[in-house]
Amino acid sequence: MSELSLSSPAFGDGERVPDEYGYAERNVNPPLRIGGVPDAAAALVLIVDDPDAREPAGQVWDHWLVWDVDPDREAVPEDWSPAEATEGQNDFGEHGYGGPNPPDREHTYRFRLYAVEEPLGLPPSADKEDLIDAMTGRIVAKARIDGTYPA
Repeated sequence: MSELSLSSPAFGDGERVPDEYGYAERNVNPPLRIGGVPDAAAALVLIVDDPDAREPAGQVWDHWLVWDVDPDREAVPEDWSPAEATEGQNDFGEHGYGGPNPPDREHTYRFRLYAVEEPLGLPPSADKEDLIDAMTGRIVAKARIDGTYPA
């Protein structure tokens, strides 16, 4: 049995996210690759956030929330607009992807993938707290990569 994995052809784990994916640049999501989704997964969830924003913003900044992604999906293309999944509101007040935009120094961005045992069925108005509450007790696997972005 393989383990759930998440990677990107645009940057390696712990490496710098290319400029074009930043909020002030093209502001499109980087491509991602998904592997090893367990048979027990009925849906995937993707959360991209910035824990380094706690000091300048007073909170972990949410950049992208996507849930009820088909578990058979093996890749997320660059500039993805998922018709078959739900995107929540990011902390820029927008639905969809909001790229890195550190105000003070280089930040590390977490790209976290979760396999859940049933679709969550949340409305697009859901925030990360709603998403985490809905996933609690339903996560069957998780994977993560980190990328840095300069100020």
